[in-house]
Amino acid sequence: MARGILQSRAAVAACITKDGSEIRELLHPDRDALRHQSLAEAVVLPGVSTLLHRHQRSEEIYHITRGQGLMTLGESRFPVGVGDSVAILPGTPHCIENTGAEPLHILCCCAPPYAHDDTELL
Repeated sequence: MARGILQSRAAVAACITKDGSEIRELLHPDRDALRHQSLAEAVVLPGVSTLLHRHQRSEEIYHITRGQGLMTLGESRFPVGVGDSVAILPGTPHCIENTGAEPLHILCCCAPPYAHDDTELL
């Protein structure tokens, strides 16, 4: 019996989250053979910022795969680009703005898995 799965990005429909970003839930326990985490790709268009928000239960990792942006993490603001990873602890206000000319692509890993009801807009 296989213990994992292969998911194609093309097979996953995009949706808009509470923070305003377009995401594709690449792997999520609601649909896949995972229990403790989720993986999504977020796309933020040029000149657009996600809404400031926080998650009380989930910790997140953002990993930038394309583009550049300005990350707000608590009281800090700093530039991010391809290859950068950001750890976001539960309860920490955060958002990201695309400061580049191309779409900003972010892999987002959440543990426990992402849930809309764990997203509090600020």
